[in-house]
Amino acid sequence: MLSYETTRTQPSVGLGLRREMLDEFCQSVPNAIEFFEVAPENWMTLGGKFGRQFKQLTEQHTFFCHGLSLSIGGPEKLDLEFVRNVKQFLDEHNIDIYSEHLSYCSGQGHMYDLMPIPFTEEAVKHVAQRINQVEDILERPFILENVSFYAAPGSEMSEQSFVNAVLTEADCKLLLDVNNIYVNSINHQYDADAFLAAMPSERIAYLHIAGHYEEAHDLRVDTHGADVIDPVWQLLQRCYQLHGVHPTLLERDFNIPKTEILLEEIDKIHYFQRQAFESKSATREQEVTL
Repeated sequence: MLSYETTRTQPSVGLGLRREMLDEFCQSVPNAIEFFEVAPENWMTLGGKFGRQFKQLTEQHTFFCHGLSLSIGGPEKLDLEFVRNVKQFLDEHNIDIYSEHLSYCSGQGHMYDLMPIPFTEEAVKHVAQRINQVEDILERPFILENVSFYAAPGSEMSEQSFVNAVLTEADCKLLLDVNNIYVNSINHQYDADAFLAAMPSERIAYLHIAGHYEEAHDLRVDTHGADVIDPVWQLLQRCYQLHGVHPTLLERDFNIPKTEILLEEIDKIHYFQRQAFESKSATREQEVTL
């Protein structure tokens, strides 16, 4: 079982688990898939066959949780009962890693989408206070993901400054989504390499990589429904070079191909991780020689 501290030093590659994968993976999980990630909202209330299969997998394999509906930046009070239910789920399945989106999805009701938080100092303090509240209940580090967004209402700072300010104010960890950096760089016309370099290495817990949809030459939609494209692969390689090798999850939420096809991308992540380690080792050897 990977603890949070282990993720900082142990390279690994994971896959988002979907219900349609349960029958296959309860029989056998390929060695290349070293952990699974699930949204707790999709699994907390499962019983019957699905519940038994899920329990079998969590007893045999490492799991991360990536939430969808905490609404950490929302205007209404946190749903503390929901947070306590998440803790119960994490405890039951011995899951140490919990992440959520730097966004919100509820106000007077649930909007079933990830909405952009205004990039303001007030929002920084609001989100940080709520993160600390959630950490106290979960008794685990809170890991925050940089998100894709398509509008920036009321912003007083850049996305880069906002993400860093929240991480610092909350003193929390980062789930760095490489595809989201690329998507936002196209949609909002900024330098993806510069954004990546500005992220704090010491706060990175793990990484996401995924495919997206090209709506137009200047508009990308973060769908997790396609293959990863070359510029995103290149950004992942630069991420390893800049920040070190961290556990990396392949997200695929629909248009899901057979496992052997997914393994091609998973193996590619393994290759880039090995390549980064070999490059780092070679650099160290040169420094010792000099």
